[in-house]
Amino acid sequence: MTLRTLQAIRHVGFEDLGSFEAPLRKAGYAIEYVEAAERDLGLLDPLDADLLVVLGGPIGVYDHASYPLLTHELELLRARLAADRPTLGICLGAQLMAAALGARVYPGPAKEIGWTALDLTPALERQPLAALRNVPVLHWHGDTFDLPEGCSLLASTPLCRSQAFSRGPNVLGLQFHPEVRGARFEHWLLGHASELASSGIDPVALRRDAKRYANDLEKAGALLLDQWLAGIDQ
Repeated sequence: MTLRTLQAIRHVGFEDLGSFEAPLRKAGYAIEYVEAAERDLGLLDPLDADLLVVLGGPIGVYDHASYPLLTHELELLRARLAADRPTLGICLGAQLMAAALGARVYPGPAKEIGWTALDLTPALERQPLAALRNVPVLHWHGDTFDLPEGCSLLASTPLCRSQAFSRGPNVLGLQFHPEVRGARFEHWLLGHASELASSGIDPVALRRDAKRYANDLEKAGALLLDQWLAGIDQ
């Protein structure tokens, strides 16, 4: 069997594909991580991979003056999305996709860090995100974005309207983190320790909630991914 190719742009080591890795390999994808801090993203062929996944990170789309790699990443996404090649964005990845599609990305009213369920768009009951109904997901972001033109809003929370969007079967942006693994959640707490301290957020409470919710999220997230992959138009 010929494997499909998947490139995952990773900005920090612990924000990886997480629980998505196993279902992606099961679906026949050969995974290649593209380290944003090491690779020249301007040299990456935007149309090459069968599936491109852009992962999260602790910088903002508008920080391109301080982090020039964001400029190359946006250019790559503009070309790929214009060709409607299968693309999945998580957190920063979804924000970059929104910006590449012409939407505004900006600081939200407050940081949204913690475990809460999503409000799914009622008119889209059969969307892949239906797998997450009543399942608390991990939120870890300070920025938000407007819904890109031509896209469908899939989910919201009281603090953040744009939690997920799609454009046809091939483009999916997720502001939250469905891919986090409970067994590796301590990496998140250590990696973001300064942000938690400056925001007055208790890591003990986050750790407790991860033990309570992460296992269910891993199962629901795998179902979400399976359903989305099954609908991709290659």
